[in-house]
Amino acid sequence: MVSFDLSSEQQQLKKLAHDFSRNEIRKVAANHDATGEFPLELLKKAWGIGLVNTHIDPKFGGLGLCLTDEVLLAEELGWGCTGVCTAMTANSLAQAPVIVAGSDEQKAKYLGPFAEECIMASYAVTEPGAGSDVAGLKTTADKKGDKYILNGTKMWITGAGHAKWFFVLATTDKNAGHKGMTGFVVDASLSGVIIGKKEDNMGQRCSDTRSVTFENVEVDVSCRLGEEGHGFAIAMKAFDHTRPLVAAAAVGLARAAQEHALDYSLQRKTFGKPIFAHQAISFMISDMATNVEAGRMLCLKAAAEFDAGRRNTLYAAHAKRFCADAAMKVATDAVQVYGGNGFNREYPVEKLMRDAKIFQIYEGTSQIQRLIISRELARG
Repeated sequence: MVSFDLSSEQQQLKKLAHDFSRNEIRKVAANHDATGEFPLELLKKAWGIGLVNTHIDPKFGGLGLCLTDEVLLAEELGWGCTGVCTAMTANSLAQAPVIVAGSDEQKAKYLGPFAEECIMASYAVTEPGAGSDVAGLKTTADKKGDKYILNGTKMWITGAGHAKWFFVLATTDKNAGHKGMTGFVVDASLSGVIIGKKEDNMGQRCSDTRSVTFENVEVDVSCRLGEEGHGFAIAMKAFDHTRPLVAAAAVGLARAAQEHALDYSLQRKTFGKPIFAHQAISFMISDMATNVEAGRMLCLKAAAEFDAGRRNTLYAAHAKRFCADAAMKVATDAVQVYGGNGFNREYPVEKLMRDAKIFQIYEGTSQIQRLIISRELARG
């Protein structure tokens, strides 16, 4: 029997995240959007009540929540503000390669400190000329004795200005394609690590996005994750964990947009009645609600497969693709429901529309998700 009922613990987790979004995030989200200020105080509060680093094994100081639990949290935090949510959950992607491929010694070293204080880490794979085409990666790691010499530039790295360390994918064998890539944990304080300026982005503006340049950075061999040549597989496997979370945050944004549109349509009147009474509007909002429900189910399916120990790559791609596109559609339609007011920054939906766009781009574009889905289908 399939059940959609949440356990009492899951209901409490969901309420904790929802209350934090309502009482803490939404109160300051507009200001952080306007200023682009990194929400450090919010992160510290979230860390204090257990809403950050939830997936780390209790053996290393974490809560050890399953992916289904994390999906529930991500939707509620995304409902609050996806800019803040992205800043809060950037650690998940950075930590995932360590969880996937790190030794117990590496996990204790790199994950343990997150239980002791509110710190950040970043996933540094994307480059100026290598986004969707990871095989075009130019960053190199040349082995010299017990060190690797790291050179290259990463771009659009979330949380880079506050990261204690980076997961870095670099080429160790230029002739082996993606099988010549290796993953490293690189301390942000090492000589030669250069952090770029904060980018002035269209949406999710308080999320700290920067370039990171590595100039002859000496990285100890003990910082390598797995064997040489395994980095690409490690980096991609991390997405099986994080894409359902990103998708769930997109569901949260879409839900917020649908709620705003519904509330506004019941108050705004034209031709003597609320605009919701016109089918052109009520049907639009009905489609929003369907997209929210369908997106949530895809996220839970992807998470359930992961929690069962099964390969969830296909379902993670389904969830990421659908929820990203749905968030953009719902937010755009919410602006349409508001009419001229929706185009004005005094109303909430224009921010949601700006914030939504990046879901179709980061952690694999919607086009890349379609490519993954088609490959998985062909694989059978």
